[in-house]
Amino acid sequence: MEQTNSNPQIDAFIDAVEKLLPGFLANPADKAISDGNGALMIIEEGGRIYGKMFGTDHGRQRGSCRIAWQKCTQVWLTDIATGRFEELVYSKQLDPSPFGIMNPDFIGWEGGLPARLADGTKLALAFSGMRGENDCEILRRAAAQVPGISIA
Repeated sequence: MEQTNSNPQIDAFIDAVEKLLPGFLANPADKAISDGNGALMIIEEGGRIYGKMFGTDHGRQRGSCRIAWQKCTQVWLTDIATGRFEELVYSKQLDPSPFGIMNPDFIGWEGGLPARLADGTKLALAFSGMRGENDCEILRRAAAQVPGISIA
């Protein structure tokens, strides 16, 4: 089946993540998280979903994908990075109820970031499969390689 309505910037972003991943997984601490089985998810503000799973263990890919989905949908709903959203809520600076996410549903881990396309389109980005700070770092580095995508 042929994919339709692809976005060249998002496709380039996915390619950039894939090319960066081996360098991150060269670190034993990151490889150990899911044995190199990770997942990338991107949601455009209108709801179109893009993504890719990495590795060879389908069960572990599924687990990473579930976490990436939770991170990404939280960013899509809030337009706030995961981890930061929870900080704002727990310090009583933000009421989570307008977003439809209650405390038991917070992801709580880093790895989800808001981004923008050059035309202003909002994106939610998430990666799962490494330490949270590197889940974010791979997203930042990939975005820096793709003209027209910026981390918000």
